[in-house]
Amino acid sequence: MTDDRTLRTSRTLPFSPEEIYGAFASPELLAAWWGPEGFSNTFEVHEFTEGGRWKFVMHAPDGTDYQNESTFETLEPNSKIVIHHDCPPNFRLTVELTAEGRGTHVTWTQVFEDAQTAQVVKERAGPANEQNLNRLTRVLKQGGSAV
Repeated sequence: MTDDRTLRTSRTLPFSPEEIYGAFASPELLAAWWGPEGFSNTFEVHEFTEGGRWKFVMHAPDGTDYQNESTFETLEPNSKIVIHHDCPPNFRLTVELTAEGRGTHVTWTQVFEDAQTAQVVKERAGPANEQNLNRLTRVLKQGGSAV
């Protein structure tokens, strides 16, 4: 049972699965939208292949830098992306893309190693995940160019 370790959000976005998948595949686009409002990113490694590394620094508005290291575990073009966050808080993020009408239903599921970590992270990660989708929407509406 993983419900006590899981954080989910979903939304239908007015973009194709290809456009959304491409926003993960492109380091320039991903850096432009990844993270909560006000954050920016500096990518050191972005190997968008199964087993590839993703290493970056997330810069908070208050000047705090957060080191992040992840592995792209599963990449099913235009359908599914599974990322394992390899540093605390450890979690597996599964992003599923389902074509729906003129858009794509995005399901974003994070499973943490334990319920205690999930509870601590949920307070900020829940709103942050919604902000991620807001930022992704803005970047794609601007024609997929980095902002």
